[in-house]
Amino acid sequence: MMRSLTSQERLYAIRFGGIMTIAGVVLALDRLSKAWVRHHFQLGESRRVTSWFYLTFVENTGTAFGLFQGNNKALMVLAFVILGALLYGARGLSERGGFWGALGVAFVLGGAFGNVMDRIHYGQVIDFLDFRVWPVFNIADSAISVGTLFLMIGLLSNEPPEELR
Repeated sequence: MMRSLTSQERLYAIRFGGIMTIAGVVLALDRLSKAWVRHHFQLGESRRVTSWFYLTFVENTGTAFGLFQGNNKALMVLAFVILGALLYGARGLSERGGFWGALGVAFVLGGAFGNVMDRIHYGQVIDFLDFRVWPVFNIADSAISVGTLFLMIGLLSNEPPEELR
């Protein structure tokens, strides 16, 4: 006979479903945008969208800002370790960080999965968002950065953990 879930367990199950849904949407947007760029651009091609924004197709074998170029396998292993740790800690992060923590976990997961999939399929990450004052990046990179900010907001807020409310 199965025991019924406590209200706290039900709340987490709903929250985890929401986290995975948002992560899936981020992943889908990232994959679709990269497929569009690969289909419509030649490697190195750049097209002006506005006076300050371009779409530029580049491949990055390193990390953010082009650091650690040529270390795809090591970076892929590191990414899997980080993804595993984030999945393992998702419950605690989302409980301690509340709404912002859960949203942050979702964004980071979706973005990290997007870049890992690039490393697996192409041996590098596809970047294309180019503001000319910053290294070229992609939707996954943006989601990871914004998600990290959301996590920090959630974890640094003065709200007590849900189990204490």
